Amino acid sequence: MTDSITDDLLMSEAIRQAHAAGGLGEVPIGCVIAHQPTGKIIARGHNRRILDRDPTAHAEIVAIRRAAQELADWRLEDCVLAVTLEPCPMCAGAIVNARIPRLIFGCPDPKAGAVATLFQLCSDTRLNHRVQITAGVQSETCAQLLREFFQAQRALGKK
Repeated sequence: MTDSITDDLLMSEAIRQAHAAGGLGEVPIGCVIAHQPTGKIIARGHNRRILDRDPTAHAEIVAIRRAAQELADWRLEDCVLAVTLEPCPMCAGAIVNARIPRLIFGCPDPKAGAVATLFQLCSDTRLNHRVQITAGVQSETCAQLLREFFQAQRALGKK
């Protein structure tokens, strides 16, 4: 799961999830989790904060919950997570706590990025688990989705 073709395929699936979120009026962020031994995507998620009225319903949290159910284990030690936007502190913490060994993300998040931009939670040596990080996969596509969404929101007078 380390070659760029596989990373691109995983990110393409995450982008599909981001489009689904945007179509529902949610911030267009998508996530997929693949089981490395099989190479199969076992969980998909997209933002559902508005729909679920749940501040924790970020794409990563939704996908992590689904993957844990699929594997019947809270430890996702044989998985790789791909998400369109750099995880926030909550999601980066969940990735560490789930023992996910590898993270792929699309574009950086200058306002809440907790993997590389503002904080480095996934590589912090003080924590009990560290994550291999691949950043910038299809970054421009991921960033453009967010730009277009927020431009449309501003045009409608929304925050």
